[in-house]
Amino acid sequence: MIVMKFGGTSVESAAALERVTGIVKSRLHRKPVVVVSAMGKTTNRLLKIANLAVSGQREEALRELVALRDFHLRESGMERTVEEHFQELTELVKGLAVLGELTPRSIDAISSFGERLSSLIVTNFFNHHGLNAVHVDARKLIVTDRRHTQAVPLFDVTYAKLAAVIPPLAEHRVVVMGGFIGATEDGITTTLGRGGSDFTASIAGAGIGAEEIQIWTDVDGMLTADPTVCPDAHRVKVISFTEAAELAYFGAKVLHPATVLPAIDRNIPVLILNSRRPQVEGTRILSEGVASTNAVKSIACKSKVMVLNIRSTRMFMAHGFMRRIFEIFDRYETSVDMVATSEVSVSLTVDETGRLEGILGELREFSEVWVDENQAIICMVGENIRRTPGVAARIFNALGSINVRMVSQGASALNLGFVVAGEDLTAAVQALHREFFTELDPAVFDA
Repeated sequence: MIVMKFGGTSVESAAALERVTGIVKSRLHRKPVVVVSAMGKTTNRLLKIANLAVSGQREEALRELVALRDFHLRESGMERTVEEHFQELTELVKGLAVLGELTPRSIDAISSFGERLSSLIVTNFFNHHGLNAVHVDARKLIVTDRRHTQAVPLFDVTYAKLAAVIPPLAEHRVVVMGGFIGATEDGITTTLGRGGSDFTASIAGAGIGAEEIQIWTDVDGMLTADPTVCPDAHRVKVISFTEAAELAYFGAKVLHPATVLPAIDRNIPVLILNSRRPQVEGTRILSEGVASTNAVKSIACKSKVMVLNIRSTRMFMAHGFMRRIFEIFDRYETSVDMVATSEVSVSLTVDETGRLEGILGELREFSEVWVDENQAIICMVGENIRRTPGVAARIFNALGSINVRMVSQGASALNLGFVVAGEDLTAAVQALHREFFTELDPAVFDA
């Protein structure tokens, strides 16, 4: 068995569904289990509707809901199924308008409809085009905790359900399920966080012991840099799990950061493929990478980052300074990407600003804090970094007059990250790409 996950752009229209059907047909002998995202930008539209409803714009929310319903009717032809789901959605939106409040539980309830609908539509499309397909509600199999909008799977229970249900169905039928969604043990709908359909695919693959997990998207695979920043980026043919995880965490949008975790646990290869160009081999992610003559495998970047500079002379030679800082971030459930420290000061980066005001208030109780906005993280990733002398010198030489604000090397020694001003991001990435990817190892990169 293999797991094939198709993202929103891969199932955004009837024409896209025809491409997906052809791709799945070509792999029937491998007993595919198909995981799908919501069609196009459906999740964004659902959340917009919810926000309109709770902000007093009930009629505008209902008009947007009708437009979304018409889109699904036009692209699917499944009038009864679409109408039933949108009747339920309409009642939910009306209820939100009355309450005037959007809770995490209600966010999950409304945002789940995208995958619930798309998985039924894809199943129907497959059956109408000669595939023997069966729909499975992911909420019956992906069991999670109660942390709405970012639920964590209960892996033992989930794996047991997947192993019991999926393999018998997949013997003679194409199993289709929605990504991103799950449910608590008492059946309350949850979601795995934005981009969670990749995570669903990986969980499903681990649970059924798949031989391969395929992530079908709208790019040719993982690249040596973000193509919107560096148009001459090259495809990476093969990469290790640890390298892929670092790239995903530091901004490579092809892969959800958590995707690789179940795959690593079960040693299942992950492929990144392009549904619009299925003939391209994509990127294969393995437990161990292939040896490469290039020091760096790829350059990841994150824009719109804030640097928090925390200084307290009162904490000079005192223990507990770092503990107090990170206890605050823990209480506010805010992740830190990079950290640089000295005896009395700490600089760290965050890209989640929703709880920043509270964090700053508590930090200022015992330290001075100032914030540098509109910064960018650039992260050089590659297992050869730790084995290649002079990488740092090459980086700084390539950057020339671009000022580096902060430097950090991960404990794994396979990434070297630094912060530059946001306006310098494009120039910095392009300069680094010229330095490290002018010559390419053909075993690892596609020129």
